[in-house]
Amino acid sequence: MKWGVLNRKADYIGISGSVLCIIHCLITPILLVSSSFLANDTVRVGYLSLDYIFIGVNMVAVYFATRHFTTPAIKACLWFFLSVFAVAIVLEDVNETFEYLGYAASLGLVLTHLTNIRLHRLRHAH
Repeated sequence: MKWGVLNRKADYIGISGSVLCIIHCLITPILLVSSSFLANDTVRVGYLSLDYIFIGVNMVAVYFATRHFTTPAIKACLWFFLSVFAVAIVLEDVNETFEYLGYAASLGLVLTHLTNIRLHRLRHAH
């Protein structure tokens, strides 16, 4: 993938990663209780490790979204929400509060990426 494409699609990648993370986090308890899908230890560890993939995807998305065409406020918000998101995901087993903080940070990433898309379109409208 060319870097230019990644620069242009970074906000969409970030939105997708955050939304998929929210879906993943919402259905995991349901799958743990109601399904034998996660009974196999290998599948369970792999499925639960997706959290770290979501952190990685969002790191790449925020990096490329903030490289060129963004305001300082959007840049600060994206990095702030990414930091909170990563810390919350890593510490979600410590306290239930971190799980909810992760949801909030993920939603913050989605909204900030959407704002960045909107601002970019307004600045580059002909």
